[in-house]
Amino acid sequence: MKIAIDIMGGDYAPDEIVKGALLALDAFDDIELVLVGRKEEITSRLGGWTDRIQLVHTDEVIAADEEPVRAVRRKKNASLVTCTRLVKEQKVHACISAGNTGAYMTAGLLVTGRIKGIERPALATVMPTSTGSPVLLLDVGANVEAKPAHLVQYAWMGHIYANRVLHIPEPRIGLLNVGTEETKGNELVKSAYGRLKNEPLNFIGNIEARDIPSGGADVVVCDGFTGNVVLKLTEGVAGSIFTMLKEVMTATPVQKIGALLLKPGLKGFKKKMDYTEYGGAPLLGLDGICIKAHGSSNANAVKNAIRQARECITQDVAGLIRHELGKVSETY
Repeated sequence: MKIAIDIMGGDYAPDEIVKGALLALDAFDDIELVLVGRKEEITSRLGGWTDRIQLVHTDEVIAADEEPVRAVRRKKNASLVTCTRLVKEQKVHACISAGNTGAYMTAGLLVTGRIKGIERPALATVMPTSTGSPVLLLDVGANVEAKPAHLVQYAWMGHIYANRVLHIPEPRIGLLNVGTEETKGNELVKSAYGRLKNEPLNFIGNIEARDIPSGGADVVVCDGFTGNVVLKLTEGVAGSIFTMLKEVMTATPVQKIGALLLKPGLKGFKKKMDYTEYGGAPLLGLDGICIKAHGSSNANAVKNAIRQARECITQDVAGLIRHELGKVSETY
């Protein structure tokens, strides 16, 4: 299987992106990578060559602060746009970028296109829970506004992804709300609740944000504005916890000794909370597999984003969404 990588996108591009690509080639012997970007910057970092690597040269790069739609239309050969085009032309099975999220989403919509029956693709992210089983949250920023029909589509796409990629047999679908009662919330969630309870899904009703970390649901559905706030708050809280723990456990010589004894356990805890272990966020609903890696992705995150893309290809996630949504879209 072939996977295209935007080498120029991300805070640590191109160094960490190339390193991650090489790690993935070592880890997965059934993949080939198409590295997209400035050829001289890629080749100088490869350190070797293999017939499992192809290069696609482009000088254009979309910066993190560029306006998405304008950038995609003006820079038609930018590295992240080229990646989505390779998916559209079926020259690769999937693509990955850690670059400008808005531009990547725009390129996905304008170049790769949507699956028929999907009004708004969703950005989905996997989050850790205290149970050890992950939770899928969507949308986390692709669309800041949503309609009830969009949330129903997110639920179906989340169900398929959780079942086939996260290997959860009957994913519990929760609707993010300010309370668990059916009558709580704004018009969007109350209307979506009424629709979701009539869908042939394992819909468990409303879920509050505080119940996400404890595994209250396997898939949590919300509009992109709310989802992005939850995601960013979670990242901030996790970072603050580690900072405070470090300060407390190194404050005195005795506490430093205790920290040494706890070090193995703390490392395991940190790994559970580490976003690099989860790879990236798939843009579900596009007519192809496009994975958005975290903007600050290091080599490990890139490797795991490639692992994630590989799993999506193997499970034919886009094809399953196309098939399932085709059956139910008429009811929206």
